[in-house]
Amino acid sequence: MSMIEISLPQQTLALLSDSGDTEKVYPVSTARNGPGEVRNSFCTPRGRHIVRAKIGAGQADNAVFVRRRPTGEIWSRELHEKFPGRDWILTRILWLSGCEPGFNRLGNVDTMRRYIYIHGSHELAGMGVPGSIGCIRMRNADIIELFDAIPAGTRVDILDR
Repeated sequence: MSMIEISLPQQTLALLSDSGDTEKVYPVSTARNGPGEVRNSFCTPRGRHIVRAKIGAGQADNAVFVRRRPTGEIWSRELHEKFPGRDWILTRILWLSGCEPGFNRLGNVDTMRRYIYIHGSHELAGMGVPGSIGCIRMRNADIIELFDAIPAGTRVDILDR
């Protein structure tokens, strides 16, 4: 099974083959607050994770999600201006779950209970620079490609290197 490596310093997501070869590298945007595992820190958690759930198959490009449910809205600049400050979760969601009890799983460091996702973003969101409130943002075309390439259960390592 392939796996994913996310580099926080490089702001990249690499899809690796079963043999560990890099198949594709995507620019991402992780937390503007940097790395961290504690609930309400607005940081991106590190360590070993899995894709616990894949959400949004078949939804339109720029489909808006709130609480992992499509709202029926399609992101546009006009909608963006109407709701300044909204945390836009678009197109597809890969919901992450930590695998390391006490570090990124259970208690106040639980990645899944923090609702940390890899998800699509609008065209105004910068990639390659930290900017999220904890999630890993991707361009919509990239999240669709990744979503279609991996199954639930895929390993995701979030690294400080």
